Amino acid sequence: MMNTKYSKLALLVASGALSVALSGCGGDDGNPGNPGKPGGPAADSVAALNLDVTNVSHDAGTSTITVFATNEDDLPVVGLKSLEIKKVAQLIPQGATGAGNPSSWQVIGAQKTFTDNKDGSYTFAVTTEGFDPQLTQRYNIIAAASTLQDGVTPVPRTEYTEDMASDGSDARMTRNLVSEETCNTCHSDDKAIYHSYTKLDTCITCHNDEWAADRGKAHVAFSHLVHNVHNSNKAWGRDPNTAEVAHAIVKDNCQTCHIQPADDNHELADWENWTRIPTMETCSSCHTDIDFKAGNGHPAQSDNSNCIACHNASWTEEIHLSKSTDKRNLINSYGLESSLSIDPQTKLGTISVGIVDATGKALDAQQMLSQIQQLETITNVGPNFPIMGYNPAPVTDYKKVSKDLVKGGVLGEGVAIADNKFVWTTTALPVTTNGSYTDTAFSFIGLGLCNDGKTAVDCGAGIDFTGMKADLVFATATDAAPSMRHTDSVDYATCMECHGDSFDIHKGYHAGFVMSDQLARIVDGKEVVGVDGCVSCHTPHGTYASGKNRGALEMKLHKTHKAFHDLIGGDCAQCHNDFNLDSFKVKGALATAAGLYSSPIAATCTSCHEIGSPYVSLTEQHITDFGGIYNGDYVEATQAAQTETCLLCHKPTVANHGAVQM
Repeated sequence: MMNTKYSKLALLVASGALSVALSGCGGDDGNPGNPGKPGGPAADSVAALNLDVTNVSHDAGTSTITVFATNEDDLPVVGLKSLEIKKVAQLIPQGATGAGNPSSWQVIGAQKTFTDNKDGSYTFAVTTEGFDPQLTQRYNIIAAASTLQDGVTPVPRTEYTEDMASDGSDARMTRNLVSEETCNTCHSDDKAIYHSYTKLDTCITCHNDEWAADRGKAHVAFSHLVHNVHNSNKAWGRDPNTAEVAHAIVKDNCQTCHIQPADDNHELADWENWTRIPTMETCSSCHTDIDFKAGNGHPAQSDNSNCIACHNASWTEEIHLSKSTDKRNLINSYGLESSLSIDPQTKLGTISVGIVDATGKALDAQQMLSQIQQLETITNVGPNFPIMGYNPAPVTDYKKVSKDLVKGGVLGEGVAIADNKFVWTTTALPVTTNGSYTDTAFSFIGLGLCNDGKTAVDCGAGIDFTGMKADLVFATATDAAPSMRHTDSVDYATCMECHGDSFDIHKGYHAGFVMSDQLARIVDGKEVVGVDGCVSCHTPHGTYASGKNRGALEMKLHKTHKAFHDLIGGDCAQCHNDFNLDSFKVKGALATAAGLYSSPIAATCTSCHEIGSPYVSLTEQHITDFGGIYNGDYVEATQAAQTETCLLCHKPTVANHGAVQM
């Protein structure tokens, strides 16, 4: 399987016998009673499987590799039956396969059979074609989900990759461009994306340049493929919508993935390769209008030898990062200072919005007017369970209050500029004064500014706009402090990890709300997401499509992110840091179908666990047996909110949302 163009390289030298025992787990004298070493007590359970390469030797085309296995308590695991060295690879240096070419992994062997040494160690004899002791060696090891030889003790699926010099010392040559931790800010760390594999190193080792060339499919090489799947310029894979979803999140921002490590992080020594080593193969993954060899859209070139002559590192970085950097700088140049007050007699609300610069200095509202594409306000009552719907009939007497204070550089009707702020008075709001959850009104405010990519400009034909930082304000009709939505079960940072600080939600039919610290607040010492703003629209009655699209926030977020199941993989911890189960005590019916409602726990659960799905055992009968209502009458479903007893048995946690305690 080795490509002959590599085997004939001058860098490959004849390898003699080479053997090394590695220090660490399994490397001592094996005295009894030393946990995690040969001779210690064997593990009788394996909740977590840890693997380590402890000995390698190379002789006459055969590499002998010893892998040591321990469990979560560092006890040796004896009796594995589904263990393999998926790939042995070596790192071909930059330029070795041609001037301008990047370094690349070359697979030189694999082995599924092994000897169980009955002490936690397993020995593999691998035929390694073209082994070169001068190169970094990689051992990609996989234990499939299975049991021990007893057929009873379960063993979790585990992937492990270790790079080293052939003498067992630290690898002197690396190819570490992106950390797996960065990928896992969006992807679940144990959820397979396309094949059954979950780890970045496994993907990179298999999807190497040589393998792609041998198959005649250059686009499956990792450096090309990974850009394809995060960019919608080229259809790929089995689901054409996946790249569009990823593109909407990444937004052509290379620094979403290519992140400069901390000064003391030596594991990403090659993170700048994306600017230092431009190639036709990588660039064409996004720039699909270019045919390098034919000379279409770019001067003709047959190889990568001259790319860096024009595309130097600083220019490449600037051209790829300028758009996202400029957008971030624009967003951070402005902020909002907003307020909401309620007349206790008339229940009229007065909304006041000022625009400030990065230092907090108020800007001239009249001068800013022509640069505002949209200054939008959405007002509702009852942050924990909003009572005003998208439409007032038939289940509520009230409709949420929406008002564009400015649209296309023009003041809305009834809006004034007073004290350098945009001011508008709402219709009467159904706030109460009895201390109930309806005692609080809240306004979500979004700003979209016309700009040239760097600075705000007057709106006009052909001028784009950018969603800016949103704001959120609360008020009561009494002197009582406003109540706020429970937001203690989602850490603000988890949203930001995927969406970033310039992700403009709903830009187009809204101003484009950008998540920022302006929407966060401190609860019990933690910064949490101010999703109160979202429920100003995503009410229990749904949005414009009523219950058809499960528009209530309790369901909408789950439904939307369920579409990204390949990313999140059903891992609640990707978003949740806790579950506030007490929040259901202040909720009522949620619209789950057009004109139909369900009790809140049932509705929330069925946003992922769809009734009738062949993959889920949840049934409508199960819901009603325990006091819930599914797709029923609004009044009955609201009453059932106080009687459904799901949580008597179901005790969901972030780590195990299916936990049951009878």
